[in-house]
Amino acid sequence: MWERQTMSERHNDKELAMTEVVLPGAVEPEGLEVRQTAAPVPAAGQVLLAMEATGISFAEQQMRRGKYFDQPPYPFVPGYDVVGRVVAVGAGADQGLAGRRFAALTKTGGWASQVVVEAADLVEVPESVASTDAETLVVNGITAWQMLHRIAKAERGQTILVLGANGGVGTTLVQLARQAGVRVIGTASPRHHDALRALGVAPVDYRDPQLTTRLRALAPNGVDAVFDHVGGDGIVDSFHMLAPGGTLVSYGTASTRDVTGSSKAPVLKLLARLAYWNLLPNSRHAHFFNIWAGKKKADVFRARLREDLSQVFALLADGAIEAQIADRIPLSRVADAMRLAESGTVAGKVVLVPDAAA
Repeated sequence: MWERQTMSERHNDKELAMTEVVLPGAVEPEGLEVRQTAAPVPAAGQVLLAMEATGISFAEQQMRRGKYFDQPPYPFVPGYDVVGRVVAVGAGADQGLAGRRFAALTKTGGWASQVVVEAADLVEVPESVASTDAETLVVNGITAWQMLHRIAKAERGQTILVLGANGGVGTTLVQLARQAGVRVIGTASPRHHDALRALGVAPVDYRDPQLTTRLRALAPNGVDAVFDHVGGDGIVDSFHMLAPGGTLVSYGTASTRDVTGSSKAPVLKLLARLAYWNLLPNSRHAHFFNIWAGKKKADVFRARLREDLSQVFALLADGAIEAQIADRIPLSRVADAMRLAESGTVAGKVVLVPDAAA
């Protein structure tokens, strides 16, 4: 039975001492600082989650380099999303949230054993789903679902191309597409091809010098949608792979991750290209996916996020899709986790868990 405590009791409870990971600047993974501090107290309308799983996405990899488009000034606690159980409820929030398990999109702050979240941002996780499995489908699941269904509006019988099909978003996207009856071509290194075939994907080596020719052989008339997280000059090839009426969905600039200079320039160049293509007299469409688009209309944004993520969780609970976990690593070993996530050798998502759980 869940035992509630008053805010003062919980604030003084030594069990609420917190571990957090601080990004002090543009550092190598070993420069990430693991600190012990007092857990925060949720303000009005907020809850405190005991983190059960968080993870490493491409966003944190860019933040480590100072390359994420709108990251906060250093130092800060990274962590784009989190899954955890409510251990304290602030004034004005529903006291019935205590003891229940939720996911939340945080953008920053998730790499901590205790995380404050706005109660309105919570999405309940089915109890039949493991926290680590759910974690792989928070930012990745929302991104994949909204790109596939809200932007590309993919339909049964269509063909799509997914770049980096072995990645966190990629493995989620191809599963959602296959579940919807969509044919998938995916690029990845050869070591991941068997795993992709098992998911129903036609894999192609992204480093093949004849890549375009290989893709054309698989889709002679072009594809109905391309999902491109790479950006850079290669985005031109992605646009040209579209069939008439097709949609290019760009959602990152991975090709410029290690390039020095402005973090904004690659994104602005990409946006200019997409805008130009949309002005051309053709039936093809180009979009840049921003998970935070529409945030100014908070109620609509939250309702859409809750609806989409709940559908992803339902598919996971029913076994229609599977969590793709590269590894589960304790929060205190975040440097090892970051190096693994950046290695390019894994499929799925690297998940961070509390040290006690590990």
